[in-house]
Amino acid sequence: MKSCQEVWVNTPDPANLVLQSTRERIFVPPGTAPNQPRGLFADVDRGLFLVRGENVLLLGEIDLDKDDDAPPGYDLADAELVQNLAKQRKQQDKIKEKKKTTMLAKEGFEGENLGEILL
Repeated sequence: MKSCQEVWVNTPDPANLVLQSTRERIFVPPGTAPNQPRGLFADVDRGLFLVRGENVLLLGEIDLDKDDDAPPGYDLADAELVQNLAKQRKQQDKIKEKKKTTMLAKEGFEGENLGEILL
């Protein structure tokens, strides 16, 4: 599960950003694994990132003291475990979405990007 608040900034000259010592925080919602009443999260070191200017929504400083605390309802877990659970959940969601799209297609509905391609 990833969350993002979008703020569009219209600038004539977007600037590229170089981010160093980056970390990705991966979340797995509660109930993904058996006997898991609380969610899990893990931080994975990613290193250096170059972000193209047109892809920047908002950049700001964060409170590092608050960032060290676990989010409410989530517990820190091993990164490999959280990544595996996140992959499993993504695969399950993909299967559910495919079944839903197939059912709707049988009823005559077209999902996103499923229409005819006009040349």
